Amino acid sequence: MEDKKDRLFTDFPPMSAADWDAKIREDLKGVDYEKVLVWKTIEGIRVKPFYGGDDLLHLQYLDQAPGRFPFVRGGKINDNAWEIRQDFRVFDIRTASQRARIAAENGTTSIGFDTRGLKDISFEDLKTLIRDIDLTRVNLNLEAGDRASEMFDWLLQVIEELRIPSEILKGSIGFDPIGQLTVTGGYYRSEEEDFARADALLLAAENELPGYRVLPVNSFLLGNAGASAIQELAYGLSMAAEYFTRLTGMGHGSTDIARHMQINLGVGSSYFIEIAKVRAARYLFSKLLEAYGGDKDIPVFIHSITTDWNKTIFDAHVNMLRLTTEAMAAVLGGCNSLLVKPYDACYSMPGDFSERISRNIQHILREESHFDKVVDPAAGSYFIESLTDSLITHAWELFLKTDEAGGYIRAFISGMIREDLQAMQSQRLKMIESRRGILVGTNQYPDFQETMKENMDPDVAFPVPVPATSRVAEPLKLVRASEAFDKLRLATENHPKGRPRVFMLTFGMLAIRLARSQFSCNFFACAGYGVIDNLGFKTMEEGVNAAIRAKADIIVACSSDEEYGESVPVIFSKVNGRAIVVVAGAPPCMEELKQQGIEDFIHVRSNVLETLAGFHRKLGIAYEYKN
Repeated sequence: MEDKKDRLFTDFPPMSAADWDAKIREDLKGVDYEKVLVWKTIEGIRVKPFYGGDDLLHLQYLDQAPGRFPFVRGGKINDNAWEIRQDFRVFDIRTASQRARIAAENGTTSIGFDTRGLKDISFEDLKTLIRDIDLTRVNLNLEAGDRASEMFDWLLQVIEELRIPSEILKGSIGFDPIGQLTVTGGYYRSEEEDFARADALLLAAENELPGYRVLPVNSFLLGNAGASAIQELAYGLSMAAEYFTRLTGMGHGSTDIARHMQINLGVGSSYFIEIAKVRAARYLFSKLLEAYGGDKDIPVFIHSITTDWNKTIFDAHVNMLRLTTEAMAAVLGGCNSLLVKPYDACYSMPGDFSERISRNIQHILREESHFDKVVDPAAGSYFIESLTDSLITHAWELFLKTDEAGGYIRAFISGMIREDLQAMQSQRLKMIESRRGILVGTNQYPDFQETMKENMDPDVAFPVPVPATSRVAEPLKLVRASEAFDKLRLATENHPKGRPRVFMLTFGMLAIRLARSQFSCNFFACAGYGVIDNLGFKTMEEGVNAAIRAKADIIVACSSDEEYGESVPVIFSKVNGRAIVVVAGAPPCMEELKQQGIEDFIHVRSNVLETLAGFHRKLGIAYEYKN
């Protein structure tokens, strides 16, 4: 047996990174290694084609066990259990209470109530809201905004009446003047008063509810605006530092602040980046706490929230798939709590079905896939460990830059943070517009027949920003990546003349005409146009007559570049202004065709949104395209 083992390792000797690199370059036979095999993430991280042990030699924290500083491997020791959280917006007290009770009976271990939509709420309302929930086994989270202090006092009274020991109550309350500044440009009341109330809340939590977190760091808001992972980590850390600085200055110990702080971290669809982001967040927070002289044995509590950024109104069931990969990434990264938003939350008030699906995504990960059994399953992965280190390094650099600018609040008010975030947002939106970034069902592979205007609530899909009481800065613009495409397609549905018809006039070489007609069908379906595909026509006259009989608004010539020079002018002449003539492709004869009056071409380099907005204008469909 020993001889076989020896022969095995003789047959497969170890190879260094230099050996692998040399072999890859040899196989490429002169092709540029960097261009072909190395790519950069939206964060600017250089991703290599392979990783090995050599990439981890400089990392100092790999030998640390789970539950030990700096907590890259998590704060858990025995398993990877997490809180399964479900949130409910409260408009009617009894309805919200009933929905929460059903969720708790079906495996939810953490309930969140968002009461900010209520114009008025009383002590009795809060009592009714939570009295049917077993708070000895279900954690309670309240998003109360400006009324957080009042809600906290009522909560103390409620648990006293219900005879729930204060030391066993777990959960959080949302009062975040920094997040309020970010999305509204102002405070709840004023900077001084808001932080005085944060001071009072923290003091009350220290004395009355030791297991309650009252200092939320809402970095997920940045992710909802299209921030990169590095930006969310860096600016989230800067938010936390702002609380440490101000509250230690009010007499609180940094350890107490850390115990009552919660990082609300967004989780997107870049799977490996998101796993690494959770791990990096723990490291960065631990180093921040160390810098403020706090107890190094306290890990940060990370509540992961699936992002709104990539959720779509059209083909919304695809959102379920996005939510699943996001949930997997958050759990594998080691989050303490996870909120999987319902797949339809971006365009309507969620119902029983979508809430059950979002809950069961987590149940499947736990009960069927056993994601709760192994602590830090990503540990030792050359790729994920390298990503984690890259995120830590770049985020720390951006954090220091923000700190030099005076900290988060000063840097946001000056415009530095907002401008950086909106530059990233603009970059990512342009990628979606041109299909360099794909949203399945929205800018690629749309459902050709789907309509949504009867199934959505415009106030939910396109909310009007809430103005600040007194604005001190320009707010960060929150937008979904698909929003412009959603509005484009809804404009088509609202067009008084109905859906425009797009006719594929296919001719010539079979393979090319079919490929271009499929491309064109996908292209125009992104605007909700009705497309009519065809197998091919023997003559131009036959194709044009068929298009006219079909009452086509747009006729797309689909053939090879070689055939366009002669055939497209014939089509254009025979159509004679009765429809818009479009050429599928960017043929060498494009300029000659333009000189003959043929203006419209669609191809892989087209800005899809801008091009379709142009067709909306030509067809008289009301839609405002903003570059």
